[in-house]
Amino acid sequence: MIGILMFVVALVLLLAGFPVAFTFGGVAVLFGVLAEGWDLFAFMPYRVYSIMQNTVLMAVPLFIFMGIVLQKTELAEQLLESMGRLFGGLRGGLAVSTILVGALLAASTGVVGASVVAMGVISLPVMLRYGYSRALACGTICSAGTLGQIIPPSIILIILGDVLGLPVGDLFQAAVIPGLALVALYVLYVITRARLDPQAAPPIPFADDGARSTFTQYLVALRAILPPLLLIVVVLGSIFTGVATPTESSALGSVGALLLAVLYRKFSFAMVYASALETVKVTAMVFAILLGATAFSMAFSYTGGDQAVEQFLLQLPGEKWGFLVFSMAIILLLGFFIDFVEISFIVVPILAPIAETLGINMLWFAVLIAMNLQTSFLTPPFGFSLFYLKGVAPAPVTTLDIYRGVV
Repeated sequence: MIGILMFVVALVLLLAGFPVAFTFGGVAVLFGVLAEGWDLFAFMPYRVYSIMQNTVLMAVPLFIFMGIVLQKTELAEQLLESMGRLFGGLRGGLAVSTILVGALLAASTGVVGASVVAMGVISLPVMLRYGYSRALACGTICSAGTLGQIIPPSIILIILGDVLGLPVGDLFQAAVIPGLALVALYVLYVITRARLDPQAAPPIPFADDGARSTFTQYLVALRAILPPLLLIVVVLGSIFTGVATPTESSALGSVGALLLAVLYRKFSFAMVYASALETVKVTAMVFAILLGATAFSMAFSYTGGDQAVEQFLLQLPGEKWGFLVFSMAIILLLGFFIDFVEISFIVVPILAPIAETLGINMLWFAVLIAMNLQTSFLTPPFGFSLFYLKGVAPAPVTTLDIYRGVV
């Protein structure tokens, strides 16, 4: 009972806006001391030390650094301009190009906020100027920007690999097909919507875009796509072929991102310093939450919370299918209000042993969770991509337009 009360108190504090790391740590200390005394936390230093020794988690700051460097090279701007020229003449072409650019940015940077902001600044005004539906334009940008949550190398997949004890390379391979399927579904939706409602996604006349020929457009698009595509192939290819571990590949990706910055003439020591500083801030946030979540999980387990949850979930009708439906529904609902990092560090460790007991393939379970967490960036009222887009959207676009677009 104490464990369940712990979870409820932590959730209420998170919804009230208290810092995540301090919420988890504070609730753990309060309930842990009341239930077991200070001896409960005697092993906490060893847990912290094991986190420091975890080489898998070293990939987190390196992939974050790679993404931030690529963001500062204005990769998104070049891709959007080239792909827009290539597909703009088709009905719904601008929206399709935005989705494809989102997929490329996901596989090369994985920074959701940067992708949404860049596409919101560049694509949204153009789509609105040519008569696109505001809801369709906003929904396309938000959805495309969050593809970095599922398409490797995704930070959430690295975190899930650590939490579930799964090889990150295997997780990356398992997530490729679902990620590409999601891209295909987004494109199919846009094309279908454009055919059913031509006014919602009109084509752009070629005369308006200044391109001399279709062949020239292909060359321009290829020139923009090839460098990040080569980086993606090198990073993911080295993991999939077993040449390098995910941690080693993340270091390779960071070096590759710096080389692209040199190629795009954006390299400077000030840029590297700013990227490193931003990386430290994001990484510190993730690892602070991890430490708080570690203390919370320890106290939750000692107070019997995990056993109470396990007994409840094992009694659900439908056995493993009932558990899957219930667990995915819980993650989806929590995603309305709290971030994917908190869900990964607190909810997933509770569900994982039960999934294993029921004989569920853990790789499949992890990819299902990642797909579900991807929606946490999209779901109103607190989906982060909605706020990212609202911050850069032009005046005619309202919050209701964005909500309608993602729903």
